[in-house]
Amino acid sequence: MPSEGSTYGDIHRYEPPRESTAAALAIVVLTLIEILLVGLFTFGIIAGWGFPRSFGGIGNMFLGTALAGIFVNLSFILLLYRKEFLPDVMIVKKRRRKWEDLYIREEDVDGTTITDGIGDTIKRAIYPYYKR
Repeated sequence: MPSEGSTYGDIHRYEPPRESTAAALAIVVLTLIEILLVGLFTFGIIAGWGFPRSFGGIGNMFLGTALAGIFVNLSFILLLYRKEFLPDVMIVKKRRRKWEDLYIREEDVDGTTITDGIGDTIKRAIYPYYKR
């Protein structure tokens, strides 16, 4: 919970990043692997590995696997960068109540009960031309 003296938009918690050397080395190694995978995929596209006549038709699966490896590797790079090099910041925001999202007036939050307007309903059932 935010402290009592905080206003909307204030930074409530700020933790600087760890910036570990092991994470930096891992990102460098993963980036080199990423460059190799992108080069392999690009060469495969240019060489036509995806056509059925080359490699007996398995070149398309190989290119798909290389592309999947590119995105999985990129996700690990981004995960490490986010965890180790971005600060953890919590900003105080205004929390809206659920009924405000539905554009309901404050007096209508609880809704209506079964007995609201039951007299008019009975009168209209007995006499259909009853005016409200």
